[in-house]
Amino acid sequence: MTSSLDTLPKIGAPATRALHGAGYTALRQLAGVPRADLGKLHGMGPKAIGILQAALEEHGLGLG
Repeated sequence: MTSSLDTLPKIGAPATRALHGAGYTALRQLAGVPRADLGKLHGMGPKAIGILQAALEEHGLGLG
């Protein structure tokens, strides 16, 4: 799974809507964001957070 820092990885529709609603439209914007903050977004579950973390790690980044 090679991801671009300019786009979000493929996650469920509710999680994608939650990110867009919070103003996150690119993977790079999530670098350093605390997992707890993402978990508070309606529609964001542990599976989606894991996918985001894995995508960030491909670029040497991670969630906070």
